[in-house]
Amino acid sequence: MIAVQLDAKNRLHNLAKKPKVHRSKISHVRNIILNRLEDLEDICVATYRLLLPCKKTYSSEEVKHELGL
Repeated sequence: MIAVQLDAKNRLHNLAKKPKVHRSKISHVRNIILNRLEDLEDICVATYRLLLPCKKTYSSEEVKHELGL
């Protein structure tokens, strides 16, 4: 378990009260953390791949051509 001090207490409270969302504050915090972790993992993978000088990279145009798009 991790304890975190947040300055967004009111924002979370208001978000949890929205009729279409209607999720608990902890549910929102969990989703925010998991989504941010996924973003950070993607950044780490991208950075690692950019630092490998021996790997071939492809432009979006090359990929589209290979896929016949």
